[in-house]
Amino acid sequence: MKEDHRASAFYDAAKIVVVCILWYLCSTTDNIIGKIILSEFPYPMTITMVQLATAAILLGPIISTMDVPSVTEMSRRYYFTMILPLAMGKFLSSVSSYVSIWKSSVSYAHTVKATLPMFTVILSRLILGETQTISVYLSLLPIIGGVVIATVTELAFDYVGLGSALFATLCFSLQTIFSKMCLKDTGLHHMRLLVLITRISTVCFLPLWVLFDLRRIVHDEHFLNSNNKLYMMMMLLCDGLCNMGHNIFAFTLLSIVTSLSYAVANATKRIFIISGSLLVLKNPVTPTNILGMLVAIFGVLSYNKAKYDQNQAIKKAHTLPYVRSEPDFLKHHTSLPHSKSDVNLYDSQAQQNGHILLREWHNNDHVTIIPIAEHKPEEAEYTVRQTKSATTQAHARVVHHV
Repeated sequence: MKEDHRASAFYDAAKIVVVCILWYLCSTTDNIIGKIILSEFPYPMTITMVQLATAAILLGPIISTMDVPSVTEMSRRYYFTMILPLAMGKFLSSVSSYVSIWKSSVSYAHTVKATLPMFTVILSRLILGETQTISVYLSLLPIIGGVVIATVTELAFDYVGLGSALFATLCFSLQTIFSKMCLKDTGLHHMRLLVLITRISTVCFLPLWVLFDLRRIVHDEHFLNSNNKLYMMMMLLCDGLCNMGHNIFAFTLLSIVTSLSYAVANATKRIFIISGSLLVLKNPVTPTNILGMLVAIFGVLSYNKAKYDQNQAIKKAHTLPYVRSEPDFLKHHTSLPHSKSDVNLYDSQAQQNGHILLREWHNNDHVTIIPIAEHKPEEAEYTVRQTKSATTQAHARVVHHV
């Protein structure tokens, strides 16, 4: 039995490790390929459309092989007030994210995106009225400080890159808040929600892509006359597949680990992306710039821990106390200054001497003494006469609150 339990625990741990590694690889590769594409093909909206179209076409057949519940019924009004804004947010966040890595380095863009907790705290306060603990607010300071240090020391600083990264982070934060609200309101499976908003986003923004990017591409003589059109199309397809894998593995990990573990894994993923981009793309950085990145990541980890502690405290406050009852309170509380036997339970003389009648509940710190039998005085005296040679048992119950 022990060996089976160990084998099962080992299998679960190995599964988490494999999913994390695949998630990190897909996300890092997605960002690196995106940067390479944008350096020669400066159309971030096209990259986003390829990613959305790839996911919209392939995600449906993929989740059909998984045990995912079907789509629940939703009103037309809910579609327009919740689902459509989520689809719009997905498109805008993706486009602005690629603009940020187009105009600045991948490492800097992801350092700026470490401000996600700050946006989440502010928006949760404005939209949901949520308040945080002091430790949560304090954990935001190293995030802000780290981003400031990285910004001041960034060698390839660009205002458009900074603004796009902040806007993408704002959109991601809004998506997180409203996605949780949607999942709670509808009971929809998270993978179904991903497919739904991906397909809606693809259909809604296809005309926008045709109007802005496609029209520019067909007039881009430099690209059309180059010999790497096929190469660029293959890179776009690879980027779309990597982005889809990133989403699948992210949701898979979220379903098998706790929220804190997922948040820590997400912060670790950002470290992988920054490190991978520095190694592969070799963009110049200074030691102070790296310090700013590390401080920001440390702030994210601190925020995750502070937020977890806050949630645990809320759960504890809303959970009823666990109780354990004992029929013999004298066994556990021999120091009580009065007896609790049947004979003095109703004895008026004993009551005058300071004995407590257990007709009502008696609370003392984490102990509640509850009477479990109602006796008339004559019945109590009869019980004593019947058990003269035995120790009289109390008709009460001690409840220990843990």
